[in-house]
Amino acid sequence: MVWLNEMKTAAIKTADNWKWLAAAAVLSITGCQLRVDEPSRAAAPMQPKISAYATIPGAAGTLPDSLALTPVPVVAHVPDTLRLAIRRLHAVLGPAAAGLRPEVLEQACVGYLTLHPIGRIERAGLLAVADMDLPNTTPRLWVLDLRLGRVLHHSLVAHGAGSGKLRATRFSNQEKSACTSLGFYRTADTYNGIHGYSRRIEGLDKGQNANAFDRYVVLHAADYASPRYIEQHGRLGYSRGCPALPPEQYKAIIASVRVGSMLLISGPGLASRWLDGRAAGKRFLARGWD
Repeated sequence: MVWLNEMKTAAIKTADNWKWLAAAAVLSITGCQLRVDEPSRAAAPMQPKISAYATIPGAAGTLPDSLALTPVPVVAHVPDTLRLAIRRLHAVLGPAAAGLRPEVLEQACVGYLTLHPIGRIERAGLLAVADMDLPNTTPRLWVLDLRLGRVLHHSLVAHGAGSGKLRATRFSNQEKSACTSLGFYRTADTYNGIHGYSRRIEGLDKGQNANAFDRYVVLHAADYASPRYIEQHGRLGYSRGCPALPPEQYKAIIASVRVGSMLLISGPGLASRWLDGRAAGKRFLARGWD
């Protein structure tokens, strides 16, 4: 009878856990408020760790997720003067920006030069860019000071559980998709939530990320977005769509991208009206990075 009582107790605990999960699933705050860890301890063997951008090409084909990066389309109608300035900026940024693909930097710079003059972003001379095509074991978020040509922050960043495993391959603007949304964002106010110090972000691309604010997609800290988590699991964990940051760096990063700053989340399939090469070229000739 003892073993029967133990089985009943375990069944009750299991039922209670499922009730809790069901309740959590219907909370109105469905953005990144719940931690997502997969697979379970009993699942398939841990994936090998990929710790640096330089190791990616040689590792292609050896992991369940292909590490062959998706080619980034060149932004159309960017004048040679601006394209050369972006190349020079990339060189000046130095080793900390070695993993930032020039084509992704070009996307970020063109978007910044298009958005800032029309007041969609207010803070001049600073942008943040995340290349979600890179594996999540690679630091793939950069915060840049354009005027000084400096990398202010370089860190890991998690993608949504619905977007993929080692690499993000699916993106969505839909609620409850648990996906990362591509596109340009404006940073909004900060608040103290379930993850502590956090910053709201507003999607500026209709159809790509315009639901981000309603989905509670925010910048916040997560233990599953840390180097230690990679050491233990061979990869980062997953958010519900938020670009979650390492606990060791999140405060400095969130503080640096003050209200009105620009964030680009880049990845395969990015399409944005703000990638206007002609408008960006005219703005750069008139004002530079100001």
